Amino acid sequence: MAAHYLEFERPIADLETKIEELSKLSETANPGAFDDDIQALRIRVQDLRRDAYSNLDAWQKTLVARHPDRPHFIDYVAALIDEFQELRGDRKFADDPAIMGGLGRFRGRAVVVMGNEKGHDTVSRVKHNFGYARPEAYRKTVRLMELAERFSLSVISFVDTTAAYPGISSEERGVAEAIARSTEKALLLKVPMVAVITGEGGSGGAIATACGSRVLILEHAVYSVIPPEGANSILWRGARTPAEAAKALKITAQDLLRMKIIDRIIPEPPGGAHADPEAAMRAVGDAVEEELKALEGLSSEVLMARRSERFYAIGRSGLT
Repeated sequence: MAAHYLEFERPIADLETKIEELSKLSETANPGAFDDDIQALRIRVQDLRRDAYSNLDAWQKTLVARHPDRPHFIDYVAALIDEFQELRGDRKFADDPAIMGGLGRFRGRAVVVMGNEKGHDTVSRVKHNFGYARPEAYRKTVRLMELAERFSLSVISFVDTTAAYPGISSEERGVAEAIARSTEKALLLKVPMVAVITGEGGSGGAIATACGSRVLILEHAVYSVIPPEGANSILWRGARTPAEAAKALKITAQDLLRMKIIDRIIPEPPGGAHADPEAAMRAVGDAVEEELKALEGLSSEVLMARRSERFYAIGRSGLT
């Protein structure tokens, strides 16, 4: 598949196209003749990528968070979770694959893992509804968290969704109530829960599975009450731009850490998680392991008290 480049990555795309052309020419004409030129161009690409990703604005970070090549839930499970056994259905209506979850082992510990899955191609994106979860998905997360409590298992949640599915069928089946129940269960959970915002954490659809004991976020991920396009449309009647809305919403990892909405930023490889998925997932695994180690051994009362203190503090400190 052809590489997907964002608008601000066009200079990088041009250089990588030139590298590909020189490589093909070298193979057919004179092997090794352009090795020095190719190496110089690769160094230049690395420099451009490093410079570009060290100065991203809020809208550019939003685009990076939505990049189709970023690791998704199934990728994190494959890389970090052994003996994964998916559990499907909410035991009330149906199964919604927009959120997946189940049991597995994370670096030796038995855990419950859940997360949004957007899909990687047309077929899988349609299957997972592009990560837009319906009510039954959130009722499934409640079921998973209840299972974790029953067997004293830690919960790992991977968050990556634009929003919950807003269609008529979703509203008819009580999506707002389902999101509220999932949020409530996460807040009152008696076992450790680490939530990682890996891409786009959008609206209540993200909050429902992100209210962990510790909330982590990848360096170029975003977390917002509403997507920038929605804010522009609703608040400004389309008079401004999504880029202006993204800046006003303060949705970047750096803004969120300053406001104490998240607890920790996980650095991404140069060029973003999509540039080196294995390194990105390894960094996520290391961070989650550290957080779980710090939480293990704490009583349910302490866990709940700390979680209460953490979420009650939002909006009361760090807002400037």
